[in-house]
Amino acid sequence: MEGSGAPAEVLLQRPWLPVCISGCQLLAKSWFGETAYHILLTDTHCVWEERMDSAAIQSRAQELNRRLRASAQAFFSHLCEVAQPCLSGGGGRPAGDAQISLTRLEDGDISMRLKSELAGLPLYWEFHCGPAPVALVCGQLVRPLLLMSRLLQRQAEQLGGLLLRKDAEIQDYRENGATLSRERLQTEVFEEQTYREDFIAKALPQVCSGRQQQEGLGFDAELQDLYGTVVAHGNTNARKRKLSERRSSEENRPAAEEPDLAPSPGEAAVSSEAGEGDREQSRNGRGDAAGAKMAARTAEQQSLPVTADPAERPASRPKKKKAAGLFR
Repeated sequence: MEGSGAPAEVLLQRPWLPVCISGCQLLAKSWFGETAYHILLTDTHCVWEERMDSAAIQSRAQELNRRLRASAQAFFSHLCEVAQPCLSGGGGRPAGDAQISLTRLEDGDISMRLKSELAGLPLYWEFHCGPAPVALVCGQLVRPLLLMSRLLQRQAEQLGGLLLRKDAEIQDYRENGATLSRERLQTEVFEEQTYREDFIAKALPQVCSGRQQQEGLGFDAELQDLYGTVVAHGNTNARKRKLSERRSSEENRPAAEEPDLAPSPGEAAVSSEAGEGDREQSRNGRGDAAGAKMAARTAEQQSLPVTADPAERPASRPKKKKAAGLFR
């Protein structure tokens, strides 16, 4: 919900982007809703965050801009247009003629001041970012980076195994008389341990140098794509795990108690007596109905005229002969 900042899964899917504000290299992750925002900033020494809802934005806007008469939604729309380019790695410059500066406070917080214009009037805004909770840092940065490093390590292992197989293939060609047409294409046999030691000795000083830190803390586009892939896979597994836990809890839930339909002894006696009375009454009713039917039949027979001669009775219908078939 916007009132408490971005949902955890929504903010997690946003990439860490390198930004530079007042000469300070940072990694930023931001989410802007309709009238709320949530931003994260880190210099690899500390992680800061700020989340604001509509009421807090309205209060701070009126505090910093006494002559502001715009609604919170109109002000926030302008703030998004100005601040988002700065927090999205777009050269670290706010849109238009806006200016942004960063100040480190003595208590460990950081403050970013933004100055722009809205309808010809100066507009001020301040981001007050404090240290982020440890759980948030682990979920948004530490855990995905550990998964990324494990994935890259497995990739390096597979590439090392591929190089060993390539060397064996090249050796087989040589033993069967194959030769290189150009000597400059010849390579040395790959030895994994030697290569690892040599690579660390040469690459580690370059990675830890100030120049590399100035280049966005080494979080380039390729690593951003890898971060997004790892996070998306983790979200899928988390949803599957929650679904399985929900199903297991529903299966283990005790069944609802069925109502006891057996009557008590007193009720059974009453119902038995009532049943006997009903049966006796139904027998008497059937007897009365039978007597009434017999009396009606006798009266009907007495009222019919008596025929004097049997010849006057209607002749019975002659029976039809069956058709004889071809075979008897």
